[in-house]
Amino acid sequence: MNDLERKRDLVLAALARGVPKGGKLAVAFSGGVDSTLLLKMAAVALGPERVVAVTARSESLPASELEACRRIARALSVELRELRTNELARPGYVENSPQRCYHCKTELFETIDREIKGDVEAVAYGLTADDLGEFRPGMRAATEHGALKPLADAGLGKAEIRELSRHYGLETWDKPAMACLASRIPYGSPVTAEKLSQVEQAEALLRELGFRELRVRHHGDVARIEIGEAEIPRILPVRERIASSFRALGFKFVTLDLEGFRSGRMNEGVVASQPRRLPVS
Repeated sequence: MNDLERKRDLVLAALARGVPKGGKLAVAFSGGVDSTLLLKMAAVALGPERVVAVTARSESLPASELEACRRIARALSVELRELRTNELARPGYVENSPQRCYHCKTELFETIDREIKGDVEAVAYGLTADDLGEFRPGMRAATEHGALKPLADAGLGKAEIRELSRHYGLETWDKPAMACLASRIPYGSPVTAEKLSQVEQAEALLRELGFRELRVRHHGDVARIEIGEAEIPRILPVRERIASSFRALGFKFVTLDLEGFRSGRMNEGVVASQPRRLPVS
């Protein structure tokens, strides 16, 4: 047995152990690489009939990602519960401090507790071993609500999760990293439904044009485009279409970040100044 197989078995055992016999497990499911693998492994460990995928529907989730959640849940024969969350009603989320993700995850887990906790025995989410070394305030909210983190506990990192996803034949194995739309708005700039909609529509256009790794950062009147370094030359022939479309969304200026796409860019400069709160095992 190699190391990846060992970690896989640790996850499966933890999932089986974490839910009483006959009980159900809720999996916080965004349709991304990590939560999709967790959902698949939960279905393997418990049987799909004992797993409930829980997707938060809000302004911060693109419509395309919601459709992906529905498609994947169907493919895995897992029940999908779409819960309406209202992050924009939380001042701590709207003010957009570096603790925004704490308020977002608190809204998610409180909604789960309120609406489906009576139907499930436990809740799990897709934290990874690599996430433990990053600035992720949402971990504190998950810990406060007793959410299971079997991928992280088994020591599975991002590359291993993609490898296991390919082994299981999951469509997300090579999916670009995703994050909620609010992550495109700089800390200190309030999160609004209008800004989230602008970002969603702008990124949808770039995907329609064939770009894969991308972010549209919202700097007020300025849209800053990040795309994969190898894709930068491809943007020049369509720059006029992009600029005119972005202006129609309300942006006055459209810029291209010459450093290219880098996940977590908005957290740079924040990590060192913030206390790190790791989840308690």
